[in-house]
Amino acid sequence: MGLAKSFVNFVCRFSLETLCRIDKRDIEKVPANGPLILYANHTGSVEAPIIYSLLQPRPAVGIAKAESWDNWFLRWIFTLWDVIPIRRGETDMDAMRKSLGALERNNILGISPEGTRNKTGALLRAKPGIVILAMRSEAPLQPIAHWGGENFIKNLKRLKRTDFYIRVGPIFRLDAHGEHVSKEVRQQMADEIMYQLAKLLPPAYRGEYSDIENATETYLRFVN
Repeated sequence: MGLAKSFVNFVCRFSLETLCRIDKRDIEKVPANGPLILYANHTGSVEAPIIYSLLQPRPAVGIAKAESWDNWFLRWIFTLWDVIPIRRGETDMDAMRKSLGALERNNILGISPEGTRNKTGALLRAKPGIVILAMRSEAPLQPIAHWGGENFIKNLKRLKRTDFYIRVGPIFRLDAHGEHVSKEVRQQMADEIMYQLAKLLPPAYRGEYSDIENATETYLRFVN
């Protein structure tokens, strides 16, 4: 399994770097070890393998919708990559348990707070699931923003390489300051998390978080 994984990772990285011009200079800002919730915007299907392959050999797992396992190829590669399936639209305690376990094992956990793919490239409002995960695990968070991948299929049909950009932001933790974390507080935390992502994106991609000037950091504690 380890040999197969290494081979697939090599083929994946070689193929994607052939098909894309990847601006990856920020990737070294991601810590080499220790638990981390690495969260990103979700615009298509190409960003996950690009980011995953660039993170190697750092131990990393991701979360993906359970319906992906209906496809034999995705089932095979997601199993190889230890991807955690999640049932969207419900409280999936098994996915939560596996995610917490991955962080306890000092893995990087990749997650998209939007909960689904945005079809325009512009950010959707975050779901509060990332907050629950961060509060229970007490793991630090780090935004990794990307753009350009939404053009991958269109460019592939035209035999054109895709320009894919990656930007990585500062590491921080959530701090409720002893306050009761109500539904409203969870959503504010999720929004503050997303504004950190939006700051890394060009204005056209900020979507629901375009009003950067109104961003707050009440519940964010940055790690030096």
